[in-house]
Amino acid sequence: MTTDTIAEIATLKSSLESQGVKYALASYVDIHGMSKAKMVPLSHLGQMMQGSELFTGAALDGVPQDISDEEVAAMPDAQSATILPWNKEVVWFASDLYLSGQPFEACSRIILKRMLDKAASLGFKFNLGIETEFFVFKETEQGFEPISDRDTLAKPCYDLTGLLDNYGWLTELVDTMNHLGWDVYSFDHEDANGQFETDFAYADALTMGDRLTFFRLMVKEIVRKHGYFASFMPKPFANRTGSGAHYNMSLADLETGKNLFEDPSDPRGCQLSKLGYQFIAGVLRHAKAICAVTCPTVNSYKRLIRKGSMSGFTWAPVYICYGNNNRTNMLRIPLAGGRVECRAADISTNLYLGAAMMLAAGLEGIEQELDPGDPHTENMYNYTLPELDAMGIDLLPRTLSEAVDAFERDPLSQAVMGPLMYRTYTDFKRQEWEDYHTHISDWEHQRYLKFF
Repeated sequence: MTTDTIAEIATLKSSLESQGVKYALASYVDIHGMSKAKMVPLSHLGQMMQGSELFTGAALDGVPQDISDEEVAAMPDAQSATILPWNKEVVWFASDLYLSGQPFEACSRIILKRMLDKAASLGFKFNLGIETEFFVFKETEQGFEPISDRDTLAKPCYDLTGLLDNYGWLTELVDTMNHLGWDVYSFDHEDANGQFETDFAYADALTMGDRLTFFRLMVKEIVRKHGYFASFMPKPFANRTGSGAHYNMSLADLETGKNLFEDPSDPRGCQLSKLGYQFIAGVLRHAKAICAVTCPTVNSYKRLIRKGSMSGFTWAPVYICYGNNNRTNMLRIPLAGGRVECRAADISTNLYLGAAMMLAAGLEGIEQELDPGDPHTENMYNYTLPELDAMGIDLLPRTLSEAVDAFERDPLSQAVMGPLMYRTYTDFKRQEWEDYHTHISDWEHQRYLKFF
């Protein structure tokens, strides 16, 4: 370490000690985007910041190592230091994985950083906001149900009674997010019973990846303290909407910070720049492969349906097209313009990998000067499949199996992930589908056991 680095770590350690911190977590994510970590006493912070904490990759999902391989090391990012709001004696650091002193190519955070470096080489900063939707339930003898006994409406979206009945844990969560400097500007009861959303300020994509990773951990801990549990399962109920993680994306000038997606004089009327439209075109070109990462579970595709038992139209569009403020397209340009929202992504996403795929596709659209055509302002659900086909509009994958097939076929996937994570992700998700496909469900027993 350089003298400056030693001094910076000493300053950080002193600051943490003055706040009562006793322990530090070197945290990274597995293939699911779930936080894994080792904890060290603060007296050993210096060693931890140099990568002292080693991990057997073969013990985890999607860290492609054999048990005989050298261990990977977590290299903490000092800028990500976050004191646990529910236990102020512990500080959490987002970390990159290293192998033999070099960045580990299959580390999710490093994969995103590689794409951010490419964007930076073109003069771009990738800004990202995530709308976090999730469920909170109480355990019952029958299984689980919403906390509030009054949360029973057929259309519970924005229900004030349901919101107030969850005031305790919900406002503690929001207060905590604001204490961390995340700037929550809205929160509400969402469109399913027991479902909520928090909206907070956008940040650069790496910071947002760290925040979503920490957010899922934080929500579970705060809700658990109140005697409940949080679920980030995309769709717990067949007859209710699922939980999205809408990606709100824009590119800024790396030097000035100017939003390069803004254009008040946009002839298409969406207040989006030519660069923004090119970005959209790239994402649409690779939408099916991206879907395997932004909607990464078997359950994700119970949310991505054209029509079904739901409160009105589904809020998870499946059409590979874009529009203005119209929510029936996969990609939406909100009313104020200046950003692009992907509404297909769900809350189970590994944001590091999803953001890397999304950015790579958008940059390809810019580099190749692609044009997505005119925006769709109509309700896309009113078209029949033959009509959509005649318009050249395809649908997102219907199952995880279809999505993994698209991911494997698309050259962008390996270019973004690198050969090792590309193969690992494909194989892991294909096995996840096989495990589901060979499982005998209650539905099958009810339908077939005594039918024939």
